Amino acid sequence: MKGAEMKFFIDTANLDEIAEAKSWGCLAGVTTNPSLYAKTGGKLEDFEPHMVKIAKLCEGLPVSAESTAETTEEMIAEGRRLAALAPNIVVKLPICPEALAATHTLAAEGIRVNMTLIFSAPQALLAANAGARYVSPFLGRFDDVGEDGVAQLADVVEVIQNYDWSGKNVDNQVEIISASIRTPYHVTQAARLGADIATVPFAALKKCVQHPLTDKGLASFKADWEKVKAAQ
Repeated sequence: MKGAEMKFFIDTANLDEIAEAKSWGCLAGVTTNPSLYAKTGGKLEDFEPHMVKIAKLCEGLPVSAESTAETTEEMIAEGRRLAALAPNIVVKLPICPEALAATHTLAAEGIRVNMTLIFSAPQALLAANAGARYVSPFLGRFDDVGEDGVAQLADVVEVIQNYDWSGKNVDNQVEIISASIRTPYHVTQAARLGADIATVPFAALKKCVQHPLTDKGLASFKADWEKVKAAQ
């Protein structure tokens, strides 16, 4: 199934990084998690206000805010609270039995859920059936343990795109967010496989813009133009 485009999300809670990526005109959303928020130096009481700042900065674009609750009831309550912060907030939950049950309830209430920490096709299928709007299979962490994250992503893309997810969530579709992206290679492979979205840390996003031959060409253009100016 051919998608309209392969979208770029930025995987960060840093407002400056989000603003710069948005200025490029290529940003389609934001994903965050507790680790990324911790890197900003933010305090516990500032977490929800910080999510509101991101949501306002990216008005109209989905912003995943992750729940840290551990029980189904707590996930539902926190999911409702996070979703009420802004209309573009997506509740992020880790794949587990408690989160599947919470997703089923939240989706029935029209709340979008991004199910994260997915490492297998069966996990992705369970998430989609529970009502997840997004499923986030990881790539880079497979590399860390000597396994092939691209092959695992291929399985997820194939099984999710095999089916019509109408009626499962508010938007009647499931999009695959390629997560744990480390390199431009990961982005390329995600696009080749037909993943809907790549969520990319800012450092890796900048690497996608860069190429040594581009740098060489720019240096050559600059040197030749300096010669033109010197000849005047």
